[in-house]
Amino acid sequence: MARNPYIVLGLAPTASDSEIRAAFRKLAKKFHPDRNPDDNKAEDKFKEVASAFDVVGDSARRKKFDRGEIDEEGRERAHPFGQWTQRPGGPGAGQHPGQRGRHPGAGGSPGGASFDDLGDIFSDLFGARRQNAQAMRGRDVRYRLEVDFIDAAVGAKKRVTMPDGKVLDIAIPSGFEDGQTLRLRGQGESGQGGHRGDVYVEVKVKPHKIFERQGNDIHVEAPVSLREAVLGGKITVPTIAGDVSLTVPKNASSGTVLRLRGRGVAKGKNGVPGDQFVKLKIMLPEGGDKELEEFVKTWKGAAQSARKHFAGV
Repeated sequence: MARNPYIVLGLAPTASDSEIRAAFRKLAKKFHPDRNPDDNKAEDKFKEVASAFDVVGDSARRKKFDRGEIDEEGRERAHPFGQWTQRPGGPGAGQHPGQRGRHPGAGGSPGGASFDDLGDIFSDLFGARRQNAQAMRGRDVRYRLEVDFIDAAVGAKKRVTMPDGKVLDIAIPSGFEDGQTLRLRGQGESGQGGHRGDVYVEVKVKPHKIFERQGNDIHVEAPVSLREAVLGGKITVPTIAGDVSLTVPKNASSGTVLRLRGRGVAKGKNGVPGDQFVKLKIMLPEGGDKELEEFVKTWKGAAQSARKHFAGV
């Protein structure tokens, strides 16, 4: 039986939506299968955390759970039968199923059914009814999917064929991070009543050969020639949204970092994009250059120390 989702997430029922999201991300990161290979307990805990967030992570479903309309697994609760109430005419005329005693019509005979017996019958009926309600909803299905770095950064729509042959249309929102999970409602297995479960797709973001993501910022290293570093000028730099022009200042050293504002990652449609940071790396001619060598030999500035920051170390 699933545990109370608030307990699973380590929160009180009064927790805010942002606190719920923060707790989920922390626990999902801690128990993620990629961080705990071959650890069945961690994998079970990860599934339990994901299931708990599925119930209370969505505000509408959380309200239903708080009102008792859905259970800890997110399934609709069966509507109970009407309660037994005291009838006019005094004690014994009609009692709650949990009370001891016999219905007046039973005549007090030893063979009459007590309300305790009826309570057991009602318990069996409720159990069967709940079991049937659970059987109506199909099983959830989980997959893992690798996506390209750029697709995760800017968003994309993909039609993919999963290992079991199922074809899914997946919308990857911009700013998606490695290890996050997409939920596709109603795409799981079909239940007895025709109500389908959900599909959960855990996304693995492939590393990029030149881009590195840190939060919403993108970092890249840009090679520049000695001439560009000394004299400055315009160079073309790739970004996640395409190439842009960047001005290299005069006398730029290797390691100089330049910023392209707003060229980073934006989470979702209304997210504020981060920046792209470009680190310059001076590249000398491959195989050497005789003319450059002769110039440096006679260049007065060549004797200037490039390691003055080592002084006093």
